[in-house]
Amino acid sequence: MATIEKRGETYRITVSAGYDLNGKQIRYKKTWKPDEGMTKRQTEKELERQAVLFEELVKSGRYVDSSINFAEFSQKWLDEYAKEHLRPTAYRHYVDCLTRINAAIGHIRLDRIQPSHLIEFYRNLTEKGIRSDTKYHSSVDLKAVLKASNLTQTKFAELAGLSIGTIKEAVHGRNVAKSSAQAISEALNKPMKSLFEADQADKTLASSTVQYYHRVISSILSTAVQWQIILFNPCERVKPPKSERKEAKYLDDKQAMELLELLEAEPLIYRALYSLIMYTGMRRGEACGLTWQDIDLDNGVIDINKSSLYTPDRGRFDDDTKNETSRRVIKIPDPAVDLLREYRAFQAAEKIKLGDKWQGENKVFTSANGKPIHPDTVSSHFHSFIEKTDLPHITVHGLRHTNASLMIANGTDIKTVSKRLGHANVTTTGNIYTHAIKSADELAADKLTDIFKKQKQA
Repeated sequence: MATIEKRGETYRITVSAGYDLNGKQIRYKKTWKPDEGMTKRQTEKELERQAVLFEELVKSGRYVDSSINFAEFSQKWLDEYAKEHLRPTAYRHYVDCLTRINAAIGHIRLDRIQPSHLIEFYRNLTEKGIRSDTKYHSSVDLKAVLKASNLTQTKFAELAGLSIGTIKEAVHGRNVAKSSAQAISEALNKPMKSLFEADQADKTLASSTVQYYHRVISSILSTAVQWQIILFNPCERVKPPKSERKEAKYLDDKQAMELLELLEAEPLIYRALYSLIMYTGMRRGEACGLTWQDIDLDNGVIDINKSSLYTPDRGRFDDDTKNETSRRVIKIPDPAVDLLREYRAFQAAEKIKLGDKWQGENKVFTSANGKPIHPDTVSSHFHSFIEKTDLPHITVHGLRHTNASLMIANGTDIKTVSKRLGHANVTTTGNIYTHAIKSADELAADKLTDIFKKQKQA
C-alpha cells in the first residue's frame, strides 16, 4: 500500500517493493504537485489516483527512477517503445540522432535537464563544422589510379565493399559519403586526404534539422512524463530555430514532356520506373516495393500497399506504407500501362534467359538477376541521368512533386490530389504545394475575368 506525505505544495508518494538480498526494504518515491486551481476535493481524488498508478507501476517492474540519466533512458525508450511504435526508417533516424544528443546531454539526470541545456545544444548544432554528413569528392584521377593498380571498377567495388554505383560516382568526381571515401582510401592503402577533399566543410546544419533533433528529444521526454518518471517536459519551454519553408522542386509541363523524351534513351527499367512515379505520384519506396500482383494492367489500376526500405542493420526489406492513408488504389494513365506491359515482356524474356540464375520475388522493378532493386540505386541512377540534361536538378522525389503540381495546375481539386498522393490529410498537401495552388488560383481568376469581359462586350 502506498503512503502519502505532504511536503509544502507537493506530495511524496512512497511504495514498498519488498526487500533486497541484505534484508533492506526497497522503497520507491515519487513527488506529485497538484495543478494550479485544483480544489481540495480534486486534489485528494487525483492524489489517490496518482498513488494507485505509481504502485501499479512499481509492482509491474516498469518503474524507472528519475535519477536515471538521459542516455540510459533513451536506450530504454528505444527498446521498450520505439521498436514497437516507430517505422524502421524512423527508428534508424532516431538512433543516429541520439549519438549526437547523448554526447551533449546523455550524462544529465532526467529530472535535472533544464531548458538551458537544450538551448546550448541547439546553439552548438548551428556552428560551422558540426555536420557529420559532409560529402567528399576525389581530388585526383581515380580512374587512372585504378588503372595503375590493374583494377576494374567492378573488381574494386568488391574489394572496397561498396556498390558499383558508389565507385562510379567517386570516379566521376561526384560527392560520396565520408564512409565511402574512407573505404576507397583503405582499399587503395592511401591516406584519405591524398585522394579526397571535403565539400562545403564549413556548412552548418539546417534549421529544419535542428528542429528534428528537438522533436527527438521531446518525444523521449514526453514518454518519460507519461511513465511518471519526470513531472514535465523541458522541451515545452524551449523554442528551436524556425525553419524556412522550402517550395517543393518540380518540373513544369514542358520540362516533364522533355524528361519523358530523354528517357527514351535510358534502359527500359528506369524508363518505366521514372515514368510511373511521375504519372502516379508514388513515393520511391512504394514503386520499388511493387509486385506484379499489385498491378491490374487490364483495368489500369495499381494497389499501393507496401514500401521498399533500407537500413544499415537490416538491409533492404519491405514494410507497410508510410501511414494508413498511404495504402491506396489509384488509376494509372494509359501511357504508364503501355510502358509496364513492355517492361513486363522484357523482364519475362530475361527471366527465361537466366533460368535458375534468376533470383526474383515477382517484384516489378528488379536488378539484372531478378533481385529487388535497391532504392538507393534508383536515386543514384536518376541523379546521374538528370545531370546529363539541361533540366532542373530535381531528385526522384521531385517526380512525385511534378505529378502533384501538374494535377493542381490543370484543375484537379486538392482533395483528389491528396488522396492520390497518400497524404495523411489535405493540409499536408496544401502546405507542400502552396506555389502550385497559388498559380492555379491566379489562373482561375484570370479565366473568370475573361468570362466577364466577354459578357460585357456582348
